[in-house]
Amino acid sequence: MDLAGSRTFVPLLAVSLLTGVGYALAGPFLSAFLIKDVAAGPVAVGGFLLSGSVAALVVGTVIGRLSDARAVRREVIVWGSVAATAAYGLFAVTRDYWLLLAVSLTLVAVSSSLAPQTFAYARQVVERSGSTKGPLAVSVVRTVVSVSWVVGPPVGALLIDTRGFAGLFAVAAGLYLAAALVTFASLPELGGGSVPVVSRDGSPRRVLVSAAVAFVLLQSADVLGLLVMPLYVTDVLHGTTSDAGLVMGLCAALEIPLMPAFGALALRIDHGVLVLAGGVVALLYYAALLLTTATWQVAAVQVLHAIVISAVMGVGISYFQGLAPDRPGYATTLYTNTLTISAMVSGPLLGVAQAMGYRSAFAIASVLTVFGLALLLVTGRARRGAPDASRPTGS
Repeated sequence: MDLAGSRTFVPLLAVSLLTGVGYALAGPFLSAFLIKDVAAGPVAVGGFLLSGSVAALVVGTVIGRLSDARAVRREVIVWGSVAATAAYGLFAVTRDYWLLLAVSLTLVAVSSSLAPQTFAYARQVVERSGSTKGPLAVSVVRTVVSVSWVVGPPVGALLIDTRGFAGLFAVAAGLYLAAALVTFASLPELGGGSVPVVSRDGSPRRVLVSAAVAFVLLQSADVLGLLVMPLYVTDVLHGTTSDAGLVMGLCAALEIPLMPAFGALALRIDHGVLVLAGGVVALLYYAALLLTTATWQVAAVQVLHAIVISAVMGVGISYFQGLAPDRPGYATTLYTNTLTISAMVSGPLLGVAQAMGYRSAFAIASVLTVFGLALLLVTGRARRGAPDASRPTGS
């Protein structure tokens, strides 16, 4: 299948870009909004973010199971986009904490299904054509997400400076509304199940649990590194906030060519091997950061970080889809849930790093990565010898 020539895949990329930029505009500034415009205290902000994450986990899991059982994946994307439109529209006009919390626990939680359903739809539309290039399709969609994060935060900061938080959320709502319209007009309903282009035997529950815990460890390490980076650059290396932004933007830019490259590799190499390789590179990345003494050195090692994200978080989606090939919505939601849990875990770890010194965050990340790699090896042994759709069968 020619991805670029697919009349379904091109509008799907447009939907992914619209929703990705919408979230990248608003998501990074949510805590600042709560503190500055809503005047919420530390406990209120923490409770808002934590309860929102829990609601997203629960609602996303339910929707993921439903999307595999019934022909509703297109409708889920439409209604998820509509929910996000309504949510950010309300964020633009109200400053009542409790109303915003109710919106977060309902509309925002429903919109959290957008990312996993888009990835599941991408794989499904490729498999429906009889192609085995599902991993490449997922990586291309994940590349669009990286592009969103190159564009979103700088534009979001500009909107706040010129239009305030009301303008920021209004633009985000408009992008999600456009995504809903594109989905409704251009994407067909594919049904709940996937076409059996490869072996469809699912993995035992213990394998899924082991893989999920491994990814929580690996991604907690990565999120901790991201959270500490601005503080490390400014407080330890005595750089500027702009330096920190440049470092993170550079990594996102490097992901753009690497994501599809790893997607192509995933057509020929076992996904678990690629994820393990990404974890090993992560250890090299954290070791390098422990030795850095200047911001240019941090910038230079971002190529390692981009490889980690492309292998662990890019190929990782296909890895989970291969563990439960008959349930793409559930499998992809399980993967995105590991991201949510990782964000919840990394918060307290940042507090530990603050007490021990920000450089210690990279030592903590190294330990988490070692345990994550060990669990991945255990998962690999459990998969060995059984039919497995995550092993490529050709292109």
